[in-house]
Amino acid sequence: MVIVTAEPMAFPTSIGVAAAPRSSTWSLAGAQARIDWYSVAKRLLDVVAATVLLLALLPVFLAVAIAICWESGWPFMYCAERVGRNGRLFCCLKFRSMFNNADTGAHAQFVRELMRDSANCTVYKVPCDPRITRVGAFIRRTSIDELPQLWNVLKGDMSLVGPRPDVPYALADYADWMHDRLRVKPGLTGLWQVSGRSRLSLLDMYRLDVAYVAGASLRTDLSILLRTVPVVLGRDGAA
Repeated sequence: MVIVTAEPMAFPTSIGVAAAPRSSTWSLAGAQARIDWYSVAKRLLDVVAATVLLLALLPVFLAVAIAICWESGWPFMYCAERVGRNGRLFCCLKFRSMFNNADTGAHAQFVRELMRDSANCTVYKVPCDPRITRVGAFIRRTSIDELPQLWNVLKGDMSLVGPRPDVPYALADYADWMHDRLRVKPGLTGLWQVSGRSRLSLLDMYRLDVAYVAGASLRTDLSILLRTVPVVLGRDGAA
């Protein structure tokens, strides 16, 4: 009887495809686990914080709604079409800060000019915008107009922290590197908001958003949330 001893088969690696070391496999699995853990923790933070804040701020919502309707009529909120994760459009809720039926063409033209003339891109918002009401000017300076977006956070369209939700008509003029900001959900606050807001240019906003996406972590999110409180209370960079 001939006994054949089985030997492990050796696969050639000279064709350019080397077998992955075991340590690399574990490294990839660990990285994926970290990513999944961050996504779960981020979503949990979004849901809990948005729920608590929506309930706590109900009196503010009521007061703002009455003030807007008293000055310029119904409705007190509006749906702004914005670009979300992976380019998906969604309805971004805001308190109405402009007169009813305000022309959006001026802002669209303004953004296109900023996108195409980056050398002179020094102001983000339309200066002395005549479409803004008196109540609207106040809720913009205090960032109260953004509070309804907590509902977007609860729904999952947005996150507490992320890139600023962009307008659809800006996408046509995106440089290639700008698309990276669409890899994550837009945020109620972000690096741009705690780094100067309207004192910074539109191009600065995009750079900060892309930088956030590249280094996103729960620690970064918590740091931005903590920095947001004094920025909002101090109206730093508000317009």
